[in-house]
Amino acid sequence: MDKRDLAEQFRLRLTELVSRSGTNQSAFAAAVGIDRSALSQLLSGTSPRLPRVETLLNIAQEHSISLDWLLGISHDPGLTGELRPSFEIEEGSEDYAQSLLMKWHAEATGSKIRYVPARIPDLLRTPEIIAFEADAAHQNAKAQANEAAFRLDYNRQPGTDMEVCMPLETLEAFAQGQGMWGSLQRAVRVDQLRHMATLIDELYPSFRLFLFNEKERFSVPYTIFGSQRVAIFVGGMYLVLNNADPVRKMQRHFDALIRFTRVHPHESAEYVRSLQVS
Repeated sequence: MDKRDLAEQFRLRLTELVSRSGTNQSAFAAAVGIDRSALSQLLSGTSPRLPRVETLLNIAQEHSISLDWLLGISHDPGLTGELRPSFEIEEGSEDYAQSLLMKWHAEATGSKIRYVPARIPDLLRTPEIIAFEADAAHQNAKAQANEAAFRLDYNRQPGTDMEVCMPLETLEAFAQGQGMWGSLQRAVRVDQLRHMATLIDELYPSFRLFLFNEKERFSVPYTIFGSQRVAIFVGGMYLVLNNADPVRKMQRHFDALIRFTRVHPHESAEYVRSLQVS
């Protein structure tokens, strides 16, 4: 493609991005690391020159699109398949929520998934615990079981990479039958801990469980799907963040949780087994 044609294709795609971003030109320029006047020049088409590679990469990353699409070489945005809003709230039936999780996992194939569960990680739960927690939350146990089976099957596939961070105190409370698990028989709790330890051993090292001290660090439940999105679970719905900057911030939050780890992945199965005697 002629250099002038390439610059014109870039200008058209940049104009489309600015329009779809829902922000003014000053905010758009600041987000991609250039000043307002530089953006105006790029949009005007008065120069046949493309911006620096760093600027192109910043635009592509900030708006989750491919460089080929940005330069007009491809009609496929590449990274997302579509230009998504930076913020969404996803809610609906449990079957719909399950299909969303499947879609997000599929799109993140080959990337690291980072997961902070609300309680015991879905894929590590026994059918008895799934039914108990679903009943307590007035949810469909079958839908919960299907979701757990999907997550487990996903983590058994070659090439998957998942890190899970959860509070040490959650497991201790479960083992001792405290809080919401007070009415749960000890035999059921022991079976869950045994099942959990077995799966941790089976899936390690592609699945790594970190246990942190919640007295030192707090977290709501969320999942980071590679570099594409964060889904924050808020009870019956997901707050979804799609832009690169909030995804990076949530990745840093996850890294901070790991720094407060008290039981590391290579120790977690044995630690869970030790709780069976609690």
